[in-house]
Amino acid sequence: MAQKNIDKEIKEALKNWRSIISKYKKKNTKKAIGQIASSFLPFIAVWVLMYFTLEFSLTLTILLGILNAFFLVRIFIIQHDCGHGSFIKSKKASDIIGYVCSVFSFLPFKYWAETHTFHHGHNGQLETRQVGDMPTLTVKEFRAKSWWGKFKYKIFRSPIVIFVIAPAYYLIVTTKYPFLQFNKWQKITLTLLKDNLIIIIPYLIIGYFVGWADFFAVQFIILFFFGIIAFWFFYIQHQHEFSYKKWKKDWDFLLSAIKGSTYLKLPRVMEWFTGHIGIHHIHHLNSRIPNYNLRKCITENKILSKYVTTLSFKDGLKMMFLKLWDEEQQRMITFREYYKLEKMRFAN
Repeated sequence: MAQKNIDKEIKEALKNWRSIISKYKKKNTKKAIGQIASSFLPFIAVWVLMYFTLEFSLTLTILLGILNAFFLVRIFIIQHDCGHGSFIKSKKASDIIGYVCSVFSFLPFKYWAETHTFHHGHNGQLETRQVGDMPTLTVKEFRAKSWWGKFKYKIFRSPIVIFVIAPAYYLIVTTKYPFLQFNKWQKITLTLLKDNLIIIIPYLIIGYFVGWADFFAVQFIILFFFGIIAFWFFYIQHQHEFSYKKWKKDWDFLLSAIKGSTYLKLPRVMEWFTGHIGIHHIHHLNSRIPNYNLRKCITENKILSKYVTTLSFKDGLKMMFLKLWDEEQQRMITFREYYKLEKMRFAN
């Protein structure tokens, strides 16, 4: 009953959310160009520096790679916004910029944008949690698994798999083959070949001229850390304790944005690197808001953050221990909590 009252309060307090955020959808070409310059130019400069440091210090190359992974996050946010049609006024320019970004991020532009758009329209729906979210079992589903099924799930949800192995697999395999098959996506999946050719051809050309080993060494280091950063951000934005996960019949868009997404408070420099994506609840309320307008929107409208789970970086680290969705408590729980509940269940 308390949960229903909170949901009702949120819907009443934010009943005018569309009118509140509508003015922040306005695109700014000057800001867009500035973001492109401040992202691509330093990325290319650091990439070249990494290439030359390979000759005398792999450690320095890796450290520079970590820095450049953050610049790549910034580039990817541009690609992400172009996929939403929120970055720049011209659709043609938006597509060109998105495709250029995809060469750097190694993520197919149109195909990824389509899957991500699906995520926005179904965030928190248990029927479609395999799209755009970390694989998550409910308590009931985990309980019904065999010992082998439970073991596999535990392995997958371990930090080393979900934040290191999974990002690499996602970049190399998942986004290179159309595993997802939905009726209206049949034409979209055909574009994946084109998307990947746009990525692979520049790699082959650059590798030929600068040397295969050095090129792929530098690019692998950057993409490796980029994947870790991206997966960590996405994880804590939707896998927090009091998240929002419902079956479709009970699902509500406003609640999925406010309760199912977090507001990750970061130092300004990190917020700059990550394109303000930590202000994730507002992004989910309206994906047409350019990333460079998110800070202004949240600053001028405190009501939008009143009911949102606000996290610091330290809080985000604690989220890694949450593994299962408990439908009865409407919260994510740890494996330790699960076994305590099972012990109590059998005792009764």
